[in-house]
Amino acid sequence: MKKLYWLLALCLSASAGAAELPEWQASEHRNDANIGQVWDTAGQHWLSADQLVQSLAGSAHVVVGEKHDNPDHHQLQLWLLQQLQSVRPQGALVMEMLQPGQQVFANRLQGQSLPGSLTLQEQLSWQDGWDWSFYGPLVRWGLEVPERLLAANLGREQMMLRYRQPPPVSARYSPAAREQLEQTILDSHCGKLDSAQVAPMLAIQQGRDEQMARALAEAPRPALLLAGAYHARKDLGMPLHWQSDWGEAPKVVLLQEAGEAAWPGAQQADFVWLTPALPEQDYCANWGEG
Repeated sequence: MKKLYWLLALCLSASAGAAELPEWQASEHRNDANIGQVWDTAGQHWLSADQLVQSLAGSAHVVVGEKHDNPDHHQLQLWLLQQLQSVRPQGALVMEMLQPGQQVFANRLQGQSLPGSLTLQEQLSWQDGWDWSFYGPLVRWGLEVPERLLAANLGREQMMLRYRQPPPVSARYSPAAREQLEQTILDSHCGKLDSAQVAPMLAIQQGRDEQMARALAEAPRPALLLAGAYHARKDLGMPLHWQSDWGEAPKVVLLQEAGEAAWPGAQQADFVWLTPALPEQDYCANWGEG
């Protein structure tokens, strides 16, 4: 019966008319010939965004990796959710931006008439580190449309426990993956992180990815996870921690800024969705100020 359901979803998706993409917000590389298109890493060819919807409509689990501060990434995430919903009901939206302690608040609001933005943020105990102007529309959609809006991250107490008592590094990481994650941790702290802190920080990263994988697997299907690109990557992030008894591995879509030197391949993602880029920024220029 489930196979018939997914087949029907694919047929409906294929027959639906093309939906216009949101207007671009980021300023760089808007004129790239493939902006808005999707690279199929297995087939080695470009797809339209509507063809991406067709490709994902039959998937029980999807992961979309973002650059957190690119507004186009969040607009495309909402567009994708809306298009998938138009061809089959979405079971759950799962978000890195929510922690376990916020789940009870989301549960109270699920399917209810929602208040204005300020009140909604207060009722969700929304964290200031996640820009509400980006995530607010996604949260509202997740509370209004699918069965569940679900937290995917670790809580602060869980992170601190892993920091103080780091568990062994998972054997699921290849030596190259572990080295890349350790270097990414150092780079993200602008070279200011003491080398002794790398192992605890890697333990937190591992714990977050394990939790995201578990949250997606346990969510009502079909389920879609929104997370940062490193968490979404097949070679570094939560897909590494997917258990075989959870079913088919999630399809991974990476939102990619045009002009980036590194281009994800099939080992990193199933699909790469090209977007305009933000102006180049030196995130370390003001490190430690304020």
